[in-house]
Amino acid sequence: MIGSALLATIVILMTLVLWLMETCQFLIPYRMILLHNYGSTILSFLAVLGVNIFAGVYLLCRKVFLKDTGRKLAHVDKQLRSGESIAEELSQHLRD
Repeated sequence: MIGSALLATIVILMTLVLWLMETCQFLIPYRMILLHNYGSTILSFLAVLGVNIFAGVYLLCRKVFLKDTGRKLAHVDKQLRSGESIAEELSQHLRD
């Protein structure tokens, strides 16, 4: 889950950076001045933005992919302990 959230974050950040580079082509002559004076600020902003996007994507993944997980696991556990499930082998293993 963390890997997929990280991949989605990288894709979103790269898309934003590429879009911004295409939009701000008029700043190309001032590239060295901007990077020299504001490079650390830009990098800090990108780092904070990346952490926030990662947190949002991770939260979204947890909400979407782990929906009703506790209820489902309780149902599976109940079936395994009762012995009425298809997985007789697993319930036998739990008894041992």
